[in-house]
Amino acid sequence: MRKFVISVAAFFVTALALFCQTKAELEDQRRKTMEEISYVDNLLKETAREKSEGLSELRIIGNKLNLRENVLNGLKEEIDLLNNRISLNTLAISMMESDLVVLRKDYEKAVLNSYRSSKGNSEIGYILSAKDFNQGYKRLKYLQQVTKFRRNETELIVDLKNEVEISRKKLEADLSKISELKSRQEEQKILLQGEQNRKQRIVKSLSNKEKQLQRELEEKKRIARRIESEIAKVIEEERKRSAKANVSPEQKILGDDFLENKGRLPWPVDKGVITARFGVHSHPVLKYVTEKNSDIEITSLGNTPVKSVFKGIVASVVSIQGVNMTIIVRHGKYYTVYSNLVNIKVKKGDRIETGQEIGEVYNDSEKGNEAVLKFMVTEEQNEMDPELWISKKK
Repeated sequence: MRKFVISVAAFFVTALALFCQTKAELEDQRRKTMEEISYVDNLLKETAREKSEGLSELRIIGNKLNLRENVLNGLKEEIDLLNNRISLNTLAISMMESDLVVLRKDYEKAVLNSYRSSKGNSEIGYILSAKDFNQGYKRLKYLQQVTKFRRNETELIVDLKNEVEISRKKLEADLSKISELKSRQEEQKILLQGEQNRKQRIVKSLSNKEKQLQRELEEKKRIARRIESEIAKVIEEERKRSAKANVSPEQKILGDDFLENKGRLPWPVDKGVITARFGVHSHPVLKYVTEKNSDIEITSLGNTPVKSVFKGIVASVVSIQGVNMTIIVRHGKYYTVYSNLVNIKVKKGDRIETGQEIGEVYNDSEKGNEAVLKFMVTEEQNEMDPELWISKKK
């Protein structure tokens, strides 16, 4: 019985330890997400001051909606975890109470049997009545074992009663926590609904500016073609250089190192939110229109330094109409591209290190000091999703 009780206790301790770890992770994730929502709120406040609703604000709100949904999903996961722990604690209490009944009965029987066997025959008399010394010694050891057993059974009963009480208190605390989390969940749902209404209002407002949006889309395509052309030019120059001399071992190692760090590269800016993602997407306003992004856009506020996400060689620094300056950095056969920069701090041919500042994002005073960085990753001319290369959390 003792071994069974200990095994059950060990199981629940392990299960609850895992729960605590997961719960802590969820709480940390929610805290970080709420911090990001606060940052997005500041972005929206700044753009609202200009009283001009555009695609930028629409994308920022879209990002905020995603963050809000992440918070709601996290709250649901935490509630589910608490419900699981309540089930475990309920099961544990039931099992421990059953064990208590059995232990008490066993203890009562042991005490009763001991009393009957010793009635009219003291323990000293029981030992002295032995026929020889060896039998007397064995009787002494037996009585010591009986005493130890009783003491252990008493301690086990007390421990089990304490565990039942602790589990009951945890149960009450978990039920209270679920009530609190459900209240938060309702608050987040109300906020989410308000933000969805705001998004719909902006979409309706922008629907009346179809021609302007079409022009902006064409301008975006022109900029993308210009950047792609510049990357192709850089790669062609590298090929001509490679034809005269073999690729150096250093460049080969650099490319391998870049690949090994996929998913762990630092963000090119210290603070910001992704407001345009890689790939083909439906236009947020224009019906039946898609837009193709070869990069991602990271929106920040105010003066925003840009840093290289990995060590490499500056392959090109070029001015492109519509996105100010563009810097292309080579990492072996991989390239990172940073557009919409000003105050450039490097030049073509420079060797740079991971985290080295290469310029600043253009700060648009007409849009509430909004700073939008266009960031691209390619393997030669094969475009890749930058979000798969940079770390999930800054």
